[in-house]
Amino acid sequence: MFSKFTSILQHAVEALAPSLPLQEDFVYHWKAITHYYIETSDDKAPVTDTNIPSHLEQMLDILTQEESERESGETGPCMEYLLHHKILETLFTLGKADCPPGMKQQVLSFYTKLLGRIHQPLLPHINVHRPVQKLIRLCGEILAAPTENEEIQFLCIVCAKLKQDPYLVNFFLEVKMAELTSHSLNPSIVFFPLASPGSQNKVKRPDPKRPGVEGVREDLASPDTGQPQAEGQAAESPEEPKSAAAQSNNYNIVTSLLNLTKSPDGRIVVKACEGLMLLVSLPEPAAAKCLTENTELCELLTDRLSAFYKALPMSMDPLDIETVESVNWGHPKDTGDDAAIFTGKRALISFLSWLDYCDQLIKEAQKTAAAVLAKAVRERFFVAVMEPQLMQTSEVGILTSTALLNRIIRQVTSEALLQDMVYFLLGEEKGPETLASIAQNPLRHRLIEHCDHLSDEISIMTLRLFEQLIQKPNQHILHSLMLRSLEERNYLENKPQEEREDLEEDPLFVDDFSPENRLSSPDWLSNSPTHSPYHAKPDGKTEVHKIVNSFLCLVPDEAKSSSHVEGTGYDTYLRDAHRQVSSPGLIWDWRGTPKAMEKCDLDSPFFEGHFLKVLFDRMGRILDQPYDVNLHVTSVLSKLSLLPHPHIHEYLLDPYINLGPGCRSLFSVIVRVVGDLMLRIQRIPDFTPKLLLVRKRLLGLEPEGLNIDHMTLLEGVIVLEEFCKELAAIAFVKFHASASTSP
Repeated sequence: MFSKFTSILQHAVEALAPSLPLQEDFVYHWKAITHYYIETSDDKAPVTDTNIPSHLEQMLDILTQEESERESGETGPCMEYLLHHKILETLFTLGKADCPPGMKQQVLSFYTKLLGRIHQPLLPHINVHRPVQKLIRLCGEILAAPTENEEIQFLCIVCAKLKQDPYLVNFFLEVKMAELTSHSLNPSIVFFPLASPGSQNKVKRPDPKRPGVEGVREDLASPDTGQPQAEGQAAESPEEPKSAAAQSNNYNIVTSLLNLTKSPDGRIVVKACEGLMLLVSLPEPAAAKCLTENTELCELLTDRLSAFYKALPMSMDPLDIETVESVNWGHPKDTGDDAAIFTGKRALISFLSWLDYCDQLIKEAQKTAAAVLAKAVRERFFVAVMEPQLMQTSEVGILTSTALLNRIIRQVTSEALLQDMVYFLLGEEKGPETLASIAQNPLRHRLIEHCDHLSDEISIMTLRLFEQLIQKPNQHILHSLMLRSLEERNYLENKPQEEREDLEEDPLFVDDFSPENRLSSPDWLSNSPTHSPYHAKPDGKTEVHKIVNSFLCLVPDEAKSSSHVEGTGYDTYLRDAHRQVSSPGLIWDWRGTPKAMEKCDLDSPFFEGHFLKVLFDRMGRILDQPYDVNLHVTSVLSKLSLLPHPHIHEYLLDPYINLGPGCRSLFSVIVRVVGDLMLRIQRIPDFTPKLLLVRKRLLGLEPEGLNIDHMTLLEGVIVLEEFCKELAAIAFVKFHASASTSP
């Protein structure tokens, strides 16, 4: 009570007295603080019961006023006094002692406001960055400390200053000597453990011998100079050889932020993560190297990602995984009562939020740091944690892990993390794929095989995964899955033919049928051009028209039903294809011509690759497999057809390429299916009316009624008709898009 009265009286006297010059006023407030320590005999009273907070605030106001009254960048006498008399060093000593109690908070707040309010660069001054560096080491020492809020605000203002002038980070890379190891992060600490009672106590034990007033008096008499030596120990002699550890650097601001990410206060965690985001983006190579080699950042990212993943239920509905709302790491949504919608929703949101943070951090990171961080996620999370889940034999486990992987693929946007994720899934092989080498990468082999799994659910989920993957902007995806098999164009006949045989005489078509079951000159296969129509005429219009008609006329009239239902015409696919071809996400230049034939190794054996083999095999069974499976198989193939590369375009969308012996293309696979269909139609009474009824049921235009015979076949025919229209539209739109933009 007495101290408060004294403070009020002091302010009243100051208000009545004539104002002092700024420097005198500044010195007065500083000496008032130092006199407190010399005169007081009570070090137990909290700092809020003293005048120290008021004097510190007055000093900040004076420094701010002084700067505003001077030329930009000019240092005034008050700031000179603060620097010359090492006031920040002395305040650090007082804050470290936390004497009187609460002084550490006051010092942290003073440093924060000083760096935030003063516009001229302060950190380059040795009497600023040295005490700032030492104060950084005090942050995050004790988990859930009463100073956490002030600590994170101080660290974040330092990060902001470093972001403004990245070179200054070099002042904060300290030589790591044996004397300073007490400030390093304890390697035994596991970051971000899942909450467990009693686990979140202390990051490091504070010094049990906290200096009292007597110790502070000594420090005021001889302030800390900021030299890098520990208390009670001499500095390392220049003659002593340094160990390998001693020659590396400490990045203490990163260490302190990592400690604070363990805070039970979510706001502190978010701010600490924001600070780390700023630091990883600094372009200084030395800082990037120190960040990845001498801090626990890689472990923080991967250990917590793994912990959140392992906390997910072993069985989750794939639809729940897919449809859970989008997450933002900095603004996690409160699941509230919605957590009861499905088991594991809260855990899933936590995992996806941290994945989002990892992705954004790597996206913002300096290039070399991003590569190291992404590789750590690949090795410590994808390979160590996810791969065993994807390789298991339990169908429930496969389904859940594949759905989670699909969601991860959808969410990852950083180039470096996407690259490492792709290498994890598909391997790094770049040479041609052979039938003997498809099992070379076990995970890639297993995932592709899952597209043709006995479980339709697993097949559908894996097909969706690849559909998501091939739309990502990474060239290795398509190179691994398709282009390395197509780059030599050895699917073409080595000897050019003067005139191509009719399709019904093609070995691919007739192998499946006995002579008596052969179709006799069907009009839907006649008048085939002899050469690829894309190169026959300069304008190409007639030729592309023939290609479109080849796809549109492939399904016989008696197997078509879309013309009887409004809104299912070819024009719908044209609009959709135009939208997708115009998408900025398509990154390859497909407007060039394929590799010249004379430069191709046409004599090497052709293998379409494991991925296309499985897709073509499934496409060949379109009349005998479930409707949902067919939708996803054709969806993946149409996405591949959209991709802007001349070899993909030729192989998937040109019906008239001259295939070599034993080779198949997408068109030849469909031809076989249609041939099989023509034979089956003859054995099904009332085929066309049944087909139309099934289409109307699928569109919701007819109520579900009695079961219809051959339902799987009829649904397969409908998917086949729609797929042919889609391929025709894609070929048409891609050709005209190319023609309209060609020089």
